[in-house]
Amino acid sequence: MINNYSNTAQLKDLMTAPPMSATQHAEIMRKRNEQRRKIEDAREQRLAEKDPYRDRG
Repeated sequence: MINNYSNTAQLKDLMTAPPMSATQHAEIMRKRNEQRRKIEDAREQRLAEKDPYRDRG
């Protein structure tokens, strides 16, 4: 699990940084969703291999 509280940036740096653009935010969210889907697919595959009687859809 990712620890979101391990950022060592100073508060002043965070508060004075320019906000990210909508394009940057969209790209970050696409990457995050892609990673989550890969993890979920791998988890489902592992469970399917463990239990041959599991309903596969």
